[in-house]
This record gives sequence, structure tokens and C-alpha cells, in this order.
Amino acid sequence: MALDLIDEARITARALADYVGGRGLRLGVTGLSRAGKTVFITALVHSLLRGARMPVLRAMSEGRLISARLEPQPDDAVPRFAYEDHLAALTGGIEGPQARHWPQSTRRISELRLTLTFESQKRWRKGARNLTIDIVDYPGEWLLDLPLLDKTYAQWSRETLEASAQAARAHLASEWRGYLTILDAAGAADEEKARKAAHLFTAYLRHARDERYALSTLPPGRFLMPGDLEGSPALTFSPLVMEGDEPAPHTLGALMQRRYEAYKSYIVKPFFRDHFARLDRQIVLVDALGALNSGPTAVRDLEQGLSDVLQAFRTGRNGALAQIFRPRIDKILFAATKADHLHHSMHDRLEMIVRHLVARALSRGEASGATMDVIALAAVRATRELRLRDGTREIDAISGTPLKGEQIGDQIFDGQTEMAIFPGILPEDPRSVFRGEGLAQDESEADWRFARFRPPLLSEGAQLPHIRLDRALQFLLADKLT
Repeated sequence: MALDLIDEARITARALADYVGGRGLRLGVTGLSRAGKTVFITALVHSLLRGARMPVLRAMSEGRLISARLEPQPDDAVPRFAYEDHLAALTGGIEGPQARHWPQSTRRISELRLTLTFESQKRWRKGARNLTIDIVDYPGEWLLDLPLLDKTYAQWSRETLEASAQAARAHLASEWRGYLTILDAAGAADEEKARKAAHLFTAYLRHARDERYALSTLPPGRFLMPGDLEGSPALTFSPLVMEGDEPAPHTLGALMQRRYEAYKSYIVKPFFRDHFARLDRQIVLVDALGALNSGPTAVRDLEQGLSDVLQAFRTGRNGALAQIFRPRIDKILFAATKADHLHHSMHDRLEMIVRHLVARALSRGEASGATMDVIALAAVRATRELRLRDGTREIDAISGTPLKGEQIGDQIFDGQTEMAIFPGILPEDPRSVFRGEGLAQDESEADWRFARFRPPLLSEGAQLPHIRLDRALQFLLADKLT
């Protein structure tokens, strides 16, 4: 990845400052859109604060986890993760359980500091010890921007135009591509033309991200999450049909190229340098079920998106010098989310599908010395399991309250009624998914269909139910709690 010596020096200086200041553990939580990042962090923190039942987390099952507490936000320049607001959304808060809903998706970087007090098992450090965990929440789409650091504007333009011409995207990009046919990259720079091209390009990206298509490889990531940068020149550019690699000065191509380079310099590099390069552990949440719902193109696109995301990670074992001067991510967990949308008998098959999705990333990470794993989980379990009778046979099903407007076949759900649903059977051979077998070319042809559910209705004082959240924490934290 193209970083200059100044950026490298800043990363090293920041790592040294973290070490001198009493470095704890920095845990990155990411995933592409709708993967459940906000819900995962909220459930993780709530379960630790409340001492929820998590038997696989050894420090808790052995009675060595003494307490957990939230600390003041450590970084004055990073927004605090709004844990209390997200918990209120999941439970209904003061409005009551009927107001419960899933919290707003991650749209910017945020951070939360949690301190765990535990009883150490090590002979030379017996007694109560503290582990400080900085949980860093950031959109996975921002990782898709990191490869841009190694690409010229002309190269990125060609790749983006080629991708937009593919069958699954061409109809979504038609208006934007049509407008490009009347633009001349060698013509005079024109602000109005640049603004319109950027507007139509952003609309194409937004359509492609829609749940019906669930396409993943859509950089620049900030175009759909602009925040306070909305309308700035750094977000007002678009690919153009280019002749050659270097546009002439004062042309529309030169204007777009300058803004593309500004995007890399003022948005992408600071994110990598100040946040991403400081992570020690990483969990990548994967909404494989959403891709399966949308069809074979979405599955293949998710595979490419995850491969692109993982190229950004600096993985490897963290020796003493690396911890001081250049920390690496030494553990990465890929988590297939929304496992509660399936019967537990399908969870192994879901894990195998995700293992195939990230096969290239697993190979690269393990070769560098990092420890990696794949699990299926539900940070907040929204369903329960039951068996239904279908004629003379019984089938495994799930029951929950589908979101208002969710539809399976001809049935549209009202958001209030609990329903029993048979979501289907995932294939034994995960490779069949990548061949498009059983995937929905249209809904009537699908071997499965996954509805989205409301958060569970909890009795007063009840803890958020989960599936394998404790296994995820055991993988990510166990060695730090010994």
C-alpha cells in the first residue's frame, strides 16, 4: 500500500505513544453494509457489563471475570459509540418494549473503552488484573477505499466503468453512463458537469447497495456516508472515459483527477494512519444470508468485496518490537451474522459458505502468522426454534416477529405478529452456492428465503439472548484474560 515516509513515521510515532501510555487491546469491528456491527458491539458490551451467561468464555465460566466497566472516551477526536442509545433501541427504552427496533447502521468511525477486571492464572502475576479494550467501530466500505492508494485516477476510472458494464450493474448505472457519453475528459474543466456526474455516480452506488441487489464492491465508500464532507470537492468527482493515463492541465479530466487525489490524501490516508493501522484484533461481520437472498451475483460480489477488504489488513504475530513500533493484527475472526434466521442444524453449513467466501483471505493471513477463524453467530437472537408438522413429517423451523413489510411468497408481515417460518435448507456442498445452484434468480426459484425479524421481546431485567457471542469473545480475548 502506497504510504510515504511521513505517514509511516506518524504510524510508528502513534504506536510508540500508545505503548508508553499503557497500551491495552484495540479491537476493530467492521463489516459491509447491514452486517450488524452496531448490534454486535452493543450486545458484547451489555453481556459483559451484566455478567450474562457465556459458558464458552473461559474467564467467565471459571469465575475469574470479576467485573466490567465503561471508561470515558479516550480519544477526543473520535465520536463515542452511543452504547446507551443503541441498547434503548433494542429494548424499547423508556417507550416500552413495543417500540423496540434495530439501531441505526454504522455510518462513521466511533470508539468505546471497556475495562475488564479478572483474576490472573499466571504464577508471576497472581491476583486481580485489568484489561483495557478500545472497541473501534468503522464501516467496512471504508476498507474498500484503501486499495485506491495504489491506483491512479485513470486506472480507477477504467476499472469502475468496466464493473458498471457487467450485466448485474448495467441497468443500475445506465443514467450515469449515459451522461458520461456527452462528457469530454479533454474538454474544459466545468464545475456543473463535475457535480452532475458525481450526483449520478453516487445514485448508481446507492442503487447497487440496495437490499434487492446487495452488491459490495462499491468504492469510494464515503460517497454513501459523506457526513460533514457532503458537497465538498473531495466528494465531487466521478470516473470518466479517459484516453491515456494523464489528462492535460485545466481539463475536466484534470479536475476529476485532482479531486480523486484529494479524496485519497484527506480522507483515505488519515483513516488508515490514525485508526486502522493501530488495531490489534479484528472481527469482520459478514451478512452472507443477505447475499444469498439477492442471488449469485451478490454472492460473487461479496466474495470479491471481502477479498479486497482483507488485502488492507496488516497481519502477523505481534512480537515485542512490533507492539512498540508497528502493531499488527494477530487475530481475525470472520463471523456469519444473523445465524438466528436459520435453524441451528444449518449453522455448520453457513460457516462453510463463509469459509469459502474468505478462503483467499484466510490463506494470506495464516501465512503471515495470524490466527484466523470463522463462526456463525447472532449477537442478539431474535428467534426461537420449533418443529412443525408438514403432513406426515416434522420440519425444523424458527419463530419470531418479522419486520413490518417483510414478505415471503404472497405473505406480507405486519411487524406485530409472531410467525413460524421454514427458511429452507442450505446445501451440504458450499461450492454449489458459488455455482449459483439454489440461489434466487427470482424469488420463486430460491431454495431458501430469509425474512428479517424485530429484536426479541424481553421481560423486565432479562439479558439479550445470543448465539455464540461467547465463542467469539473467547477467540478474541482469551489469551489476554489468563
